[in-house]
Amino acid sequence: MNLVATLAWWAAPPAPGAGGGIGMLLPILLFIPLLYLMMIRPQQKKQKQWQQMLANIKTGDRVTTAGGIRGVILSIKDDSIIIRVAPDNLKLEVTKNAIASVTTQDEPSGS
Repeated sequence: MNLVATLAWWAAPPAPGAGGGIGMLLPILLFIPLLYLMMIRPQQKKQKQWQQMLANIKTGDRVTTAGGIRGVILSIKDDSIIIRVAPDNLKLEVTKNAIASVTTQDEPSGS
């Protein structure tokens, strides 16, 4: 068999009734729900928890920004907050979206 005939044989579509069709689509159809359950749904849940955390922040809460700056909330505006950063008591204005985590004053310290 020459090379052209071999390539033509491999590239030829399957004969009718050779098991193509739905059998080839089944793995793809099963992959879509798996992708949703493993990746999209947990990310949506995490996003919802983060938005709820931002909605519940209040003056006096200790926060950590996405950049690693830690401080105490002094005041809250519409889309930004003013935090006091130790040790020099610097006041910084950061957007709410920059808040990575919140520790409220009500929580006991783990010392």
